[in-house]
Amino acid sequence: MLVIEWKRPVLERMLSRTKHFRQRHNAGFALGEVLVAFAVLMIVFSGLIYGYVQANRMAEWTSMSYAAQSYASEGVELARSAQWEPRSSPVKDLLPASPVTNYTMPPDIMDIPIQGSPTDTNFPFWVTNYVSISNVSSNPSVYIRQIRCDCKWTFPFTGQVQSNTVILVRTMDQ
Repeated sequence: MLVIEWKRPVLERMLSRTKHFRQRHNAGFALGEVLVAFAVLMIVFSGLIYGYVQANRMAEWTSMSYAAQSYASEGVELARSAQWEPRSSPVKDLLPASPVTNYTMPPDIMDIPIQGSPTDTNFPFWVTNYVSISNVSSNPSVYIRQIRCDCKWTFPFTGQVQSNTVILVRTMDQ
């Protein structure tokens, strides 16, 4: 008998809670609450989409910058490989630097993976190397030249001209 009396108040409390929960659960949401939740959801999704677009743009810029850096290194290496022997007789100098000599290499197509035909004239991924060679030291015992290559390219999303630079110092035996 004691056990039954103890269970009865517990059952009554449980039934009253269930009844109260059902009443509150069936109330639903107001239209304003739904609209506010939808607005918050749109703000969150627009932030996610904007972040994705910016990450994609930065990845594109990085790949193009790496390709331009490669072209700038190529221009420096081409100038560095030119024959320069100031102590020989006659002097062999295929890239004279008096006092600064500038060379412009012909425009080339940037080496990045793309879709479409890069042979089109309106293709946006063109690069141009500007190589300048200058004498750092004219001391006859130590000849030193500076080779600088500026690679100019245009980022297609913004239309801004970008530049990557490689500077190399060369002596006559290198």
